[in-house]
Amino acid sequence: MNINNAEFLTSVYDYNKLPELVLPEIVFVGRSNVGKSSMINKLLNRKSIARISSSPGKTACINYYNIDNKLYFTDLPGYGFAKVSKEEQKRWSLLIDGYFSICENISLVILLLDIRHKPSNDDFIMYNYLINMGIDFVITLTKCDKLSNNQLINRKQEMKKELLIKDDSLIIPFSSVKGDGVNNLWDILKAKVEENEIHKN
Repeated sequence: MNINNAEFLTSVYDYNKLPELVLPEIVFVGRSNVGKSSMINKLLNRKSIARISSSPGKTACINYYNIDNKLYFTDLPGYGFAKVSKEEQKRWSLLIDGYFSICENISLVILLLDIRHKPSNDDFIMYNYLINMGIDFVITLTKCDKLSNNQLINRKQEMKKELLIKDDSLIIPFSSVKGDGVNNLWDILKAKVEENEIHKN
């Protein structure tokens, strides 16, 4: 897969207008300001293919990126940002719920959690939703460059206990600054693409 052949596809503000896609989708989901855009840019080795908002909670749409005609990166709006109206929060919720209820090409969800903080109530809701829906997912612990090695090790263990996770492969420390976790994630994503191609044939 040639990650240099990646391009922004479209933004969607209404789940009734979701595009009909045939390639597998890698879905990025997490709280506002958790680092989704930074992660996408780092994975694609681009500075700004995904725009990083100056104000948390500003991205109130689903953004799609075509990666070498092999898969899509689907960036869902960040949840849990309080400084917007109740009406806008409801629209975001409908957009996310509508996406998961309609989309049939979800190959993997990447759930981003800030390693420095305990998972929020919204994080637990999303985490349990993915489990209950039987959707494949991995957890990435973002902003790990802001911790020392010892702090990182301790926080990863604490996070595993908080989420009742035993499998180390399901939880990946990630840094969009230092590149930690990039190779691990791409190994998983490439395996998903190969799995999809086998099923097609």
